[in-house]
Amino acid sequence: MPMPTSLIPSRFLTLVAHFLIVVNIFWSRKDNVEACLPPTYTHDQYQNRDKELIVALSVTFGMFLIELVGFLTGVSMFNSTQNLISIGAHASASIALLFFFIDKLPCHDYWWIFTFCSALPACTEIVLVIAVFGLKKKPL
Repeated sequence: MPMPTSLIPSRFLTLVAHFLIVVNIFWSRKDNVEACLPPTYTHDQYQNRDKELIVALSVTFGMFLIELVGFLTGVSMFNSTQNLISIGAHASASIALLFFFIDKLPCHDYWWIFTFCSALPACTEIVLVIAVFGLKKKPL
């Protein structure tokens, strides 16, 4: 069964788009942190929310690393199911994070986006890596 050749570049481009949006949020997180706080807040409240957002964004970078390692080593590059999961998740994340970034949504909304759009494809990537290297299955 031939694999559509457009899945591989599409997966890479959506992954890069998601990564760039997360980098932009990381650089300008002040507005999003303030959206998480009440109108009057203390410095400690700001610091706590800022740390929460930094942790969330850092874990997202870890998920990117997991996915990129699996993708660039060829473990999941030619797996059409993983490609479709990754394309759907990262395209959805790009759109959702643009709203998060532009509309200054609260920090807890980021965790929902993270769960479905970063953790899900990274977990399936981990399963594929375990299947290929641990169980000695073929990458396809």
